[in-house]
Amino acid sequence: MSEIGKKIRIERLMNRESRNMVIIPMDHGLSDGPIEGLINITDTVNRVAEGGANAVLMQKGMVRYGHRGYGHDIGLVVHISASSVLSPDPNAKVQVCTVEEVIKMGADAVSMHINIGSDTETDQLEKLGTISRDCTEWGVPLLAMMYPRGKKITNPHDPVNVAHAARIGAELGADVVKTVYTGDPDSFRDVVRGCPVPVVIAGGPKTSTDLGLLEMIDGAMEAGARGAAIGRNVFQHRDPVRLTRAICEIVHHRRPVEEALEQLK
Repeated sequence: MSEIGKKIRIERLMNRESRNMVIIPMDHGLSDGPIEGLINITDTVNRVAEGGANAVLMQKGMVRYGHRGYGHDIGLVVHISASSVLSPDPNAKVQVCTVEEVIKMGADAVSMHINIGSDTETDQLEKLGTISRDCTEWGVPLLAMMYPRGKKITNPHDPVNVAHAARIGAELGADVVKTVYTGDPDSFRDVVRGCPVPVVIAGGPKTSTDLGLLEMIDGAMEAGARGAAIGRNVFQHRDPVRLTRAICEIVHHRRPVEEALEQLK
């Protein structure tokens, strides 16, 4: 029965025609503080929902402000790990919520951030294994954010390290893996091939141009990604509605980047 629960819930996070996902993470208020775009999280959720996003992702305390009670519905992913930029070790993620809490909030999925190569990697992997077990028990999809980050990681976009991080997420039971783009479709294709569950790309720090962001998403989709989970580049954009639409044009309809850019004019 738990597999049925996972199937029903994960479909709320995707476009049923393309089977791909556009997720807008908004958990940055905990890690970075009340930054631009998240001061009024209710307004931001409304904007990306209007733009056609499939789901938003946030910490448990923001669900009461981020839930959309009218208009076009939008999926909800609750993030259950955290650290702040003020920490002596921001890469040390700790669990701050349980799967049971997420179910009680009515969320569609759980997400957890794991930094492969960090000083606390072993603790984080142990937690990921436990959360994966709980998600299977309760029929809740698990999105694992898998990033190569730590003292030995000189290039967090190195294809070998990214592929390894993504595979670890799948090995421990994630239903979807979110990771960084390696810079080109050929190398990212190896990441996707090595990960037997759907891979979505992270947006990372704010890009300098809309073209650069859309080209990155297009490259990932060409390589076999199943969508994008873009936070700051969307909610700090001058027009989150139109940018979300442009991303959806690429992810769900595989429009060329030039056509997707028309949404921003």
